Parts: sequence; structure tokens; C-alpha cells
Amino acid sequence: MSNADEIEDTSAPLIEHLTELRSRLIKSLGAFVVAMVICFTVWNPIFDFLTQPLCDALAENGQQDCGLVMIALQEGFFVAVSISMLGGLVLSFPVISYQLWRFVAPGLYKSEKNAFLPFLLASPIMFILGAAFAFYVITPMAFTFFLNFQQAGATAGTEATSAGINYLGSAQSYLSLTMKFIIAFGLCFQLPVLLTLMGKAGLVSAEGLRSVRKYAVVGILILAAIATPPDVVSQIILFSVVYGLYEVSIQLVARVEKARIERLKAEGLYFEDDEDEADDEGKA
Repeated sequence: MSNADEIEDTSAPLIEHLTELRSRLIKSLGAFVVAMVICFTVWNPIFDFLTQPLCDALAENGQQDCGLVMIALQEGFFVAVSISMLGGLVLSFPVISYQLWRFVAPGLYKSEKNAFLPFLLASPIMFILGAAFAFYVITPMAFTFFLNFQQAGATAGTEATSAGINYLGSAQSYLSLTMKFIIAFGLCFQLPVLLTLMGKAGLVSAEGLRSVRKYAVVGILILAAIATPPDVVSQIILFSVVYGLYEVSIQLVARVEKARIERLKAEGLYFEDDEDEADDEGKA
């Protein structure tokens, strides 16, 4: 067989994979577009739902009615598009994840499929939990904190003696802030899924995660300071939740390691030297 024939034989599977990838991407994109169009037709109820924390905070503040303004003429349209994109991604995620699974699954062994599928299912669940935590817990506290900086103007007779500070929120600015909270917390809640998957692949160990715990605390503190408004309560809540997820991840990785060691011992492929090397890597 000539070199040209060898190159042609090896390139054929690559072309098939690229064709399969293109087909999966087109189906995923089509599902996203359809879901986005559906959400665009009902963006008003979705917007009402997303603004509920602000309306509750304004009602508690008691100084003004719930209302947002359009700073630019086209702002309302871009708000509708942003809501449609977020809703379209949520609605089409099952289809997108299914297409991803169909593309990856043929290249996996049965044991690898059994290992990867639970993480694929757990990821959207954890994202929804993080998004719900941000929407129902963090955003009300954040909005209440910011609204506390309002003040009523004072007058003496017909003359104003002090300027008032009233919230006249931009619809697009509010939606952007709310979506940042939802996405940030949804991604933070992916920590156990990511670390457990890395542990199953042998990239991290429970002992290694324990040894860098102090650095993780510093990183989580920085994350809490960046992702939340500058009030101590919300920062403590975010730190407590993410650090709790980190400790849960350590326990999950330890269970994965234990299961892997038991499987290797049952197959006669595990030696005590492997455990010593793993401990040395974790300490390093």
C-alpha cells in the first residue's frame, strides 16, 4: 500500500467525524433558534417573572412603584432578544446535551459511558439549583441593599433644601445584572460535578484537594467579593455555599477513588505501590 493510500484511509474517519459533528451542531443550532423564537413570543411574562425580586424590594422599601425605563429607543427590543436567548438556551439544552451525547458516546467504552452519563445529567440539575439560589436568595438581598441608598428630597416652603435620590432603573441594565447573578451562581454550582469528573479521570485526588484547601478558601473569598454586591451578608452566604460545595466535592472524589481502587483490586491490577504514589502526588 502506498503512502497516498494510507493517508486516504486515515483521513476518511476524520471526514466522517467532521460530518457527524456538523450534523449535530446544525441540529443543536436549529433547536436553539426554535426555542428562542418561542421565548420571543412570550418574553413579557418572562420579563415580569425576572423583575419580581426588584418589585418585591421596591414594595418593601415603600418609596416608589415598580417600574423600569428605556434609556435608548431600541432598548426594549434588545431586552426582548436577551430574554429570548436565555430562555432559548434553557429550553433547547436537553436537545443540545442529547446531540453532544450522541456524538461522544460511540467513541466510549461501556464503562466510560456509565461513568460519563451521570455527570451529563447532573450538570443541568446543579446549574438550575445555582440559578434558583441566585434568583430567590441573593438577588432580593442585593436589590434591597442597593435601594437603601435612596433618599427623599426635603423642601422648605417652595424651595428644595436637599436633593433626593430615586431609582430610575434601565430595563436592559437590570436584566443584565440579574442574568449575571443567575449565570455566575449556576456555574459555581458546577464545582462538584467538575471536580468529581476530574477525580474519576485521575486528574485530581481527595488528598490533593484537602492539601490546597487554604488556597481554595482565599479563591472563594475573592469570588464572593466579586460576584456579590458589597454587603457582608450576601458575601458570607456565597462563600458558605461555594465552600460547602468544595467540601462536598472532596467527599465525592474520595468515594470515586475508593470505588476505582476496589475495582482494580478485584481485577488484580492494583498494588500497594500505586497507593503510595497517589499519596505522594496528593501531598505534592
